[in-house]
Amino acid sequence: MGSAPESPGPVPKLRLDELLEELQARLDAARGTRDRVHSLLEAVLAVGRDLELSQALRHIVEAAVALVDAEYGALGVIGEDQRLSRFIPVGVTDEQIRAIGPLPSGHGILGELIRHPEPLRLTRIADHPASYGFPPGHPPMRGFLGVPIRIRDRVFGNLYLTEKRGGGDFDAEDEAVLATLAVAAGVTIDNARLYARARRRQRWLEASAEVSSSLLSGSGEQAVLDLLLARAAEITGADLAVVAVPLPDARESDARELEVRIAVGLGEHEHRGLVLPVEGSFMGAAARTGGLVVSPDVRKDPRITSGPPRWEGLGPAIAVPVGTDELGVRGVLMLARAAGAPLFEEDESGPLLGFAGQVAVALELAERRRDSEQVALLKERDRIARDLHDLAIQRLFATGMTLQGSLRFIEHPEATDRVLRAIDDLDDTAKTIRASIFGLRLRDVGPAAAGLRARLTDVVERATRALGFTPGLRMTGLLDITVPDEVADAAVAVLEEALSNVARHAKADAVEASVAADSELTLTVTDNGIGLPRGGHRGGLANLTDRAIALGGTFTARTRPEGGTELVWRVPLPSA
Repeated sequence: MGSAPESPGPVPKLRLDELLEELQARLDAARGTRDRVHSLLEAVLAVGRDLELSQALRHIVEAAVALVDAEYGALGVIGEDQRLSRFIPVGVTDEQIRAIGPLPSGHGILGELIRHPEPLRLTRIADHPASYGFPPGHPPMRGFLGVPIRIRDRVFGNLYLTEKRGGGDFDAEDEAVLATLAVAAGVTIDNARLYARARRRQRWLEASAEVSSSLLSGSGEQAVLDLLLARAAEITGADLAVVAVPLPDARESDARELEVRIAVGLGEHEHRGLVLPVEGSFMGAAARTGGLVVSPDVRKDPRITSGPPRWEGLGPAIAVPVGTDELGVRGVLMLARAAGAPLFEEDESGPLLGFAGQVAVALELAERRRDSEQVALLKERDRIARDLHDLAIQRLFATGMTLQGSLRFIEHPEATDRVLRAIDDLDDTAKTIRASIFGLRLRDVGPAAAGLRARLTDVVERATRALGFTPGLRMTGLLDITVPDEVADAAVAVLEEALSNVARHAKADAVEASVAADSELTLTVTDNGIGLPRGGHRGGLANLTDRAIALGGTFTARTRPEGGTELVWRVPLPSA
């Protein structure tokens, strides 16, 4: 009978502790990997829900910082010039951003990732040959991890992470997690851009329908153009929308200057009425080429070669000619964003060509409507003139003849005197009506051939575009009969200059002009603007003084106590 086998000896306690520790470490690593995978999936799902681009970009950076346990993170969007057009930091306070100064544009390590779009992991940023160091006020940063974000085959931007929490280094697993997030970020950004494009297209269609409805309802030219510009600025996120047209005395084929007729948005009062040369200006480049022009910074655009600096406070800008193949170029539309704002993207500029054509149609329709209204007005003047001639004057003449025939029956001297004065009054009234008939039947065959009333009315109509509202005009006296041509020409020029000064300098929203002819011609223009500048009159008012003195008259300008400016121009008229 054999003996029982001997049992193995006990495992040394030290070896057992090592095995347990190794098992615990493997369990912790597996749990950490599981948690990290879950965190990555949650981050992918979270950023995938964003459809608004700016919000999606910030959520991507925040998710990246949390996943790799970084202190700081940022997402840089690469522009057409291979520089950073947008930079979205996370982990840096507003005070630190102000202390650092302008956000980076793509130099140093950030530029290295733009030039070579591959994952980059560094233990010490300062050891890399492309490192430029940090500007004053920048928080210290040692470790670095960067990966590109691709949309299909194009690099959209880069994710930058620095300073691993706890003082460690970014490892290969961090890089793999961040690269995975970058793939999901590319899909999210692409979806957000597609959504933004579809939403923008829908808004353009809605704006077009609104503008068409306004045109068909008979709204005025100014109201339609204001609506067009407001919608364009709103849809594109522009801070300023401008329409400039060739000056009235320039033919389309050889126009040398453009005048800003309408400006809506940032600094609109300063830009309204601005005169720009076609050669040497940003908007002039669009008029010359007949195509779309884009600038990353309109203040420093190389196409601006003449005149003083313009467009202060603005940055990215885009300009398109206003017109169609049938109507030709009628002007230029410019949209601009504030300095430091994102550039206009290609999918934003496409609809502008069609929109500019719609502006041209609005201008053409308004012009045709004015022509139609002018024809109707002339016909109505003819009818009124006929009625005055055939009815009023004949009755006045008959009444005068009756009174003259009744004089022989009047014996009282005072009664006779009163009847004679009544007959004289009837003669004066008949002369006034004849002058009115003459003015009604005048036709515009050139500035010098039209009556003064018609010419002054035309000046007010033209000024409406620059002012943005319709000035009031009141005329009294026999302007078309008693005012000599030389005085009439001067009065037209004075009113033009006065209204132009209001449009350029006064910042007013109401203007009243009155013209009266008696023993002298008096032209008064008042506005509710900012008044005359301190220390003297505006330089342009010297012309009005010179014109008055040349005709033996006077000119005064003052700031009204209730606000605004009052201009009074007086010239004596020859006695009848």
